[in-house]
Amino acid sequence: MRLLSCAIARPRLPRGVFSPSAVARRRCLTNNGFFRVSEEVREALNSKKPVVALETTIYTHGFPYPDNVALASLLESIVRVNGGVPATIGILDGVARVGLDPEELIRLTASAGQATTLKLSRRDLAYVCGLRLAGKKFNGGTTIAGTMLLAELAGIKIFGTGGLGGVHRGAESSMDISADLRELGRTPVTVVSSGCKSFLDIPRTLEYLETEGVYVGTFADGRKGNVDFPAFWSRDSGVKSPTTVENEIEAAAMIHAQRSLNIASGMLFANPVPEEAAILKETMDSIIEEALRQADASGVTGKDNTPFVLAKVKELSEGKSIPANRALIESNVRRATIVARELAVLEAKQDETEGSSSFNPILSGPASAAHEHLTDAHLSPSTSPATPPSSMVSSRPEIIVAGALAVDFSCDYAPFANSSAPTDPVRHTSNPAIISQTLGGVSHNIAKAAHLLGAAVQLHSVVADDLSGSAALTQLQAEGMSTNGIEVLPQPSRTAQYVAINNVNKDLTLAMADMQILETIPYTTITSMLQKVKVSPPKILVLDANWDPDTLHEYLTIGRSSPWTTTIFEPVSTAKALRIYPTTPDHNTSHPFPHPIADIITPNELELTALHDHAYGLGFFDHPVWFATIDALGIPPSGLRIPLAVTTTPAIVDAGIPQKAIKLLPFFPTILTKLGPQGVLLTQLLKADDPILSSADEAQYVLSRCKNGDHHVGGLYVRFFPAEKVLKDEEVVSVNGIGDTLVGALATGLARGQRVQYVVPLAQKAATLSLGSKESVSPELKSLRGVIE
Repeated sequence: MRLLSCAIARPRLPRGVFSPSAVARRRCLTNNGFFRVSEEVREALNSKKPVVALETTIYTHGFPYPDNVALASLLESIVRVNGGVPATIGILDGVARVGLDPEELIRLTASAGQATTLKLSRRDLAYVCGLRLAGKKFNGGTTIAGTMLLAELAGIKIFGTGGLGGVHRGAESSMDISADLRELGRTPVTVVSSGCKSFLDIPRTLEYLETEGVYVGTFADGRKGNVDFPAFWSRDSGVKSPTTVENEIEAAAMIHAQRSLNIASGMLFANPVPEEAAILKETMDSIIEEALRQADASGVTGKDNTPFVLAKVKELSEGKSIPANRALIESNVRRATIVARELAVLEAKQDETEGSSSFNPILSGPASAAHEHLTDAHLSPSTSPATPPSSMVSSRPEIIVAGALAVDFSCDYAPFANSSAPTDPVRHTSNPAIISQTLGGVSHNIAKAAHLLGAAVQLHSVVADDLSGSAALTQLQAEGMSTNGIEVLPQPSRTAQYVAINNVNKDLTLAMADMQILETIPYTTITSMLQKVKVSPPKILVLDANWDPDTLHEYLTIGRSSPWTTTIFEPVSTAKALRIYPTTPDHNTSHPFPHPIADIITPNELELTALHDHAYGLGFFDHPVWFATIDALGIPPSGLRIPLAVTTTPAIVDAGIPQKAIKLLPFFPTILTKLGPQGVLLTQLLKADDPILSSADEAQYVLSRCKNGDHHVGGLYVRFFPAEKVLKDEEVVSVNGIGDTLVGALATGLARGQRVQYVVPLAQKAATLSLGSKESVSPELKSLRGVIE
């Protein structure tokens, strides 16, 4: 699909036109027992962000589960990537919902095919909602007509869908005319579709729409002159479109004018199926004729006709209709989002003309620019993570942290005055101690730190149905954190517990952890947790190594598949850190491991050594793909010992820390090695076009540059961040959560669009606060919110 050029000028608004606010939302409902708009959609509408309605019949009566979940996730992602807020509309338990959250969407899609899951048009809404009061709860996917009505009640103006219903062949006697057409005549919502399916009577459909007063235009999509109204799987139908629309800016201008003139009918913008996925009209005509013949011979009529014909089309086209179907709905949703975005621009300008403005939408360039930037996210670990466009601020989590939630016991050695062991507890006997109980776990601490710093964060973990689990959920709620990502497992599962034994200086002497619950989660529970990430991918996905390897890698796969998600791996321990590696690479393949395995890792010195040694043992450093990346870094034959000693310290170089990190960069392009009171070492693989390569301020940290013409690798960046403040022994209260706090602060800064280099000093400040706090994560982190914005 050809997208807009930056050179296309937006229309100037005349002064004195009717304000859209005077006519918009005249029928808007507030949330009630029958109708509910999600918090994200309400916030977007109130802020005048571009919102795009999405139907659900395609999920409940089109694609089977779990393919429908994947499609739903994809379409919502397309809206977000192109600068909009998706509002998926459907019925759950007899309540009309505008904007399904991930859990609701999974529930609806999983109910596909059940007797209580209905296909719902305008006429059916009162039926399914009313029967809820009688104890009969139905789910339902909304058709174009049903979706249009509910979208209008919420105040949504744009709707992206697949194909429109129409006038059926032989309707002069059967009166079989889709309710979609009548809805367009009385509901002021703009629909973007690929015309209507070619087994319908397209000339009569256009005639009916004209009678209803519905504007119909077809996107030129690079073609010249008058174009055909599309026929769903085919770009041409043999019937000329009433009008031709050059681009999304023109479409938005028409919608703005229509709403300003208070014309209470919808508009239809037909978007032809992408050329590469289209089926030729002549081919489809013969397939349609045969499908209709078989429907007539089988006596299939009424509401059963369309599903029957569609099934036959799939069969007769040998499945070619399915990829065309997917391609066209993706294209339609993308185009609808761009139209909604351009409409928001016009409305913002109108507000400025009238002296009010509450929304600053994206004003520059085609949507493709945002998409190209996002898809390059994982190749640029040295920069801030790619994020959805600025207009996409929403209530969905910026950060998802998945891993351990545990009840922590901190045992601080408190020897008697005359003790023969003044510093460390004595082994094989009882020791006097001060014991405190808190809520902890690596991922909990990371999520809590991000939460205190103001991030929208969701913790993914499990607790058992026991006393500790109940206490954990209660404490999370008391901390103001979401529990939507927490699953409760039945007994005999045990809620995770962690016991830390510290010496008198609060340094860890010994720890015992019971994290078995994370390795015995039922597959159905894991699937539910993973779907939440798929349906609503975050900007930052943090994983700790307490997961079993399979689950860990499933999370990582989802993170890599999202164009704007940056993955962070916290190794936890030397043993568990090794779970990050896939199986031994095949030396006969060009891609022995995913690149990157994770975008960022945050090991301590021991964990870094374990990761390095294990990769060596697996033969990863012998693979040509690894060598090609290292070779592209441009490291001189004389090595980097002297430059490394200058930019870090001789002691760090003598310990081999930066050398080990450099060797791991092909797998983990950004490595933050936590060195305790010494500080943090940042080692990065720079992308070829990274602006740091031309920055005078950063030149001292760029220790080598690519010289072999590699298009991906730009060079090597190594920077040591010494601790800003080293606390005295008497100032240290607890060391248990300082590394987790650092990771939580790092995730928050990256989610706000900052580069790793600029986040590390702030993360160190946050860690220092936790070091001086009796809690694993200091409540004083709230004081840094203004700094991290």
